[in-house]
Amino acid sequence: MFSGFLEVADECGDCGLALGKHDSGDGPVAFIILIVGFAVVGLALWVEIAWRPAYWIHAALWLPLILILTLGLVRPLKGLMIALQYRHRRETYDE
Repeated sequence: MFSGFLEVADECGDCGLALGKHDSGDGPVAFIILIVGFAVVGLALWVEIAWRPAYWIHAALWLPLILILTLGLVRPLKGLMIALQYRHRRETYDE
């Protein structure tokens, strides 16, 4: 489905399905913001209430976690959005 990290291939390498018209837009990013924001804010509040660490410890904990979760979710969610477009026959509405 992908020819690079996030670049969608023109066609499927196995079945030849044309994927070039499918674009996920900003959908995956919106879901990532909600998922990662919920997880990190919840954990940060729990850590703050339980231990009250310094701000630099919060930065050292949450910035790498945000980066890892964001990069780990962006490709699967983009693939999911494209699969949903294919499932609901988006190409018939764009013509």
